[in-house]
Amino acid sequence: MALTNFAGLTQEQLTVWERDTWQMARNNMFLNRFLGTDENSMIQRITELTKTKKGARAVLTLVNDLVGDGTAGDRTLEGNEEALTSDDEVIQLDQLRHANRHKGRMAEQASVVRFREQSRNKLAYWLADRSDQLAFLALSGVNFSYNPDGTSRVGSDFPYLEFASDVKAPTANRHVRWDGTSAKSLVTANTASVASTDTPTWNMLVEAKAMAKESYIRPLRGPDGMELYNVFMTPTGVSKLKQDADFQAAYRSALPRSKDNPLFKGTDVIYLDGLAIYEYRHVYHPSNWGSGSNVKGQRVLMCGAQAMGFADIGQAEWIEKGFDYDNQQGISVGKIMGMLKPQFHSIYSNSLEDFGVLCIDTAA
Repeated sequence: MALTNFAGLTQEQLTVWERDTWQMARNNMFLNRFLGTDENSMIQRITELTKTKKGARAVLTLVNDLVGDGTAGDRTLEGNEEALTSDDEVIQLDQLRHANRHKGRMAEQASVVRFREQSRNKLAYWLADRSDQLAFLALSGVNFSYNPDGTSRVGSDFPYLEFASDVKAPTANRHVRWDGTSAKSLVTANTASVASTDTPTWNMLVEAKAMAKESYIRPLRGPDGMELYNVFMTPTGVSKLKQDADFQAAYRSALPRSKDNPLFKGTDVIYLDGLAIYEYRHVYHPSNWGSGSNVKGQRVLMCGAQAMGFADIGQAEWIEKGFDYDNQQGISVGKIMGMLKPQFHSIYSNSLEDFGVLCIDTAA
């Protein structure tokens, strides 16, 4: 009886499966909705490496605005030109891998091809989900040793990723707390001061948008060319926002009176006053904020252009291997990538700032 050669894929077949796996992962990624290839994207995707004397690097370039006032009338311009200034942010690269392995030929009585397909599906979802988790932790300035719910990861290799050391806490001028209890305003960030009543409101978003604009966080270009910021909250956070009377009034007034009204159809994104509000489960949401370390919080992210750089290098690598004389079969997938929340020296505040993200700590 002929046995199926599990590891016998041709190189062409392996290439197809590698592409399919990464395509499935990309399609499953929440962050894929925000990827772009230029400086006007929220997450700038870099697929080519820059050659240097130290080897190949993924480089994200941030260009500052001009600071000079130019020349009036016929006054001499030649010799008074202003040089463009830029910061090159290097994205560290590393490989993220995972694998499946079945017990053996007798235990695996189902088709080997079926195992392969199931493994591809599960590994693709794993790669997408973990990429999303890493991205939201990096944007929030939270170490990779934590889960999105604030608990510590156990036995995780995430802290060993090369780009894990580049995760930086939010800068002071781009990190605030919503005080919905007394000040009812954005105040200095302090997670120990978050109260259970400091849930997100429409007034919070209005203030945050003004702060983002006054901090020169460059907005994105949305539908019809309008300027907007992407806002990310937990599903619970969005539910609290929807219960705010001011938000309800603003949203109701902005929508058309028709059967296509999102209030009646449901939607995964709310467009309102230059904001695109998304709910997502991997927004950072620890349960140990507040003076008693018992308040469930969330780190709301308001993102503009180039909030993150994502190095996406090559296809995922698909490896099949036989163990115990091919009685057991294993499948692994690996992807070379890198992530970085860029920071730059702002010419407006004369200090180091997160380039494209404003963090707002609230209760959830």
